[in-house]
Amino acid sequence: MNKKFHDLITEASKVVLDKDAEIRLAITCLLAGGHLLIEDLPGVGKTTLVQVLSKLTGLKSRRIQFTIDLLPADVIGGQIFHPQEHKFIFHPGPLFAQLVMADELNRASPRTQSALLQAMEEREVSVDGVTWPLPKPFYVIATQNPHQQTGTFPLPESQLDRFLMSLELHHASKTTEVRLLQGEDPRRLLQNLQSLFSEAEIEEALLTVEKVKVSTPVANYVADLLERSRRTGFEGAPLSTRGGMALMKAAKAWAFLEGRDYLRPEDVQQVLIPVLGHRLGGNHGIKRGREWATALQKSTPVPV
Repeated sequence: MNKKFHDLITEASKVVLDKDAEIRLAITCLLAGGHLLIEDLPGVGKTTLVQVLSKLTGLKSRRIQFTIDLLPADVIGGQIFHPQEHKFIFHPGPLFAQLVMADELNRASPRTQSALLQAMEEREVSVDGVTWPLPKPFYVIATQNPHQQTGTFPLPESQLDRFLMSLELHHASKTTEVRLLQGEDPRRLLQNLQSLFSEAEIEEALLTVEKVKVSTPVANYVADLLERSRRTGFEGAPLSTRGGMALMKAAKAWAFLEGRDYLRPEDVQQVLIPVLGHRLGGNHGIKRGREWATALQKSTPVPV
């Protein structure tokens, strides 16, 4: 099964250039059953990455463009009166998809941002006292502009904590940019991409990741990371137990991609910065949080 996910990474890399590591982390996030936050400038391939993942995984996707005037009902849906039937009927919004791209999430008001809280945590939404389950699997990839840009609302800590991982895509290399400037556009390949998975295979992979074994030394290592983040003098926000559990989930998915059913400390290290960066950074931004996560990683002894 993990070989097919490596094939997915290979195929995605043909369209999203110079982003092999980021693609692998995005797949890791999916396998861990989490949500992904991407912070970067426009034009670095965020939307293309989501389109490629949707095509290759076979997940039904929807894109929501967040703006200042977007309302929660525009995201979740709402009750609409049908005169022929003399009753209100719920019409699902674009949130009812397996892969949801929340584009420029931090351009929406805090009220609209909060519409995602229940959905991302509980995989369901409540409208007028009625609870509606979301499709399975349910995977949100949100993008946000750097917090210093005009017209953005900072994501609160409760919102950031809903994301398992965060990434920065960065610009392509000069060689790749020259190819693009000469007219080579790999996005043309999107139309020919075929799904590599069935829905059942995705669900099976998610269950397999959950069963990856965690030894006591590895669990102690993660606990040490949490404890060091709470010490006086550490600049980043102190990590909660949920942050440690998120780190463990992502490490399990990384181990699965490596073809193992047990964790090693290096699995934790491979996903540590993407999982902890936005949690440590908070309103200081992902970039600053990644610096603090790097410092935390270097200062915590690794079990042998």
